[in-house]
Amino acid sequence: MFRRLVAGLLVFGFLAATSVPALAQKDKDKDKKKDDKPGAAGELKWKLEKDKVFYQTMETKTVQTMKIMGNDVNQTQTQKFYFSWKPTKVEADKATIEQEILGVSMDIEIGGSRISYDSTKDTTANNPLGDFFKALVGSKFTIDLDTKNLKVTKVDGKDAFIKKLVAANPQMKQLLEQILSDDALKEMAEPTFAVIPTGGQTKKGEKWSRKTTLNMGPIGTYNNTYNYEMVGPEGKEDSEVVRIKVETVLEYKEPGDAGGAGGLPFKIKSAKLTSSAPSGSILFNKKKGRLEKSEAKLTLKGNLSIEIGGQVTAVELSQTQDSTITTSDTDPRPKK
Repeated sequence: MFRRLVAGLLVFGFLAATSVPALAQKDKDKDKKKDDKPGAAGELKWKLEKDKVFYQTMETKTVQTMKIMGNDVNQTQTQKFYFSWKPTKVEADKATIEQEILGVSMDIEIGGSRISYDSTKDTTANNPLGDFFKALVGSKFTIDLDTKNLKVTKVDGKDAFIKKLVAANPQMKQLLEQILSDDALKEMAEPTFAVIPTGGQTKKGEKWSRKTTLNMGPIGTYNNTYNYEMVGPEGKEDSEVVRIKVETVLEYKEPGDAGGAGGLPFKIKSAKLTSSAPSGSILFNKKKGRLEKSEAKLTLKGNLSIEIGGQVTAVELSQTQDSTITTSDTDPRPKK
């Protein structure tokens, strides 16, 4: 039972790292003028060109310290995803973009055991999760973006994505069908673009906030509040890159009646988790019209009550997560 519980919490940590939006931003007042003013950061606007591809690297490190049934269990997960974004259709207030997962590397250490996978290498370790991670590579999604309001209105490719992952690990079918809803996919894709105000204009010191909700079914629900402050140009006053400060407040809510579904080896009965020490920043390139880099750090602590095999167990959890997203003009994958 202890092994099954630890395995289940491994899934909990993995999904938390891959599913909680890294950074996002709120709509601004619609009556903003587009001319720069003293103290303004200038006009911030995404510049999407048909068939012009850009790339992103997303790195996340999650460190968990758990006490389960009197046992201390430490878990460290390091994930790196490589994405390409290709606008295939660009109109006045909307665009269609093809996203592809080009590569993925995972390094998981739990209880003294280590599991690694790296799609950018010719040879990879043979482990139970290797086939699952391998199935992620080459997956494609078609995203419809409202470029005026920076909202993702539609994401296609879910069925093919789930089919690939289930072929690699049939036991994940029920869980994937529940957590990868249409709304969840839109919520995960949107933060890539919603890093600037829809009005396009901000002043130094200006503050705003945004709230998001990501429902992961039997895993639970993540409610995020993002508090922003425009720092201003990075370096020189005439710099094309501006910095935005971000502080994140995360609230986790147990799944309720959905707990135990999806083939998970446990059911989250109750949870009281509190985030602390939030810090983060966004660098946006005005000239290129895109996110340059984002960084975020968050600590989550609290207690969970988990049922497995009819027995309820208390779990003390402390989790720290660091995430970075970097944009480039060229494929960032290391050459084999």
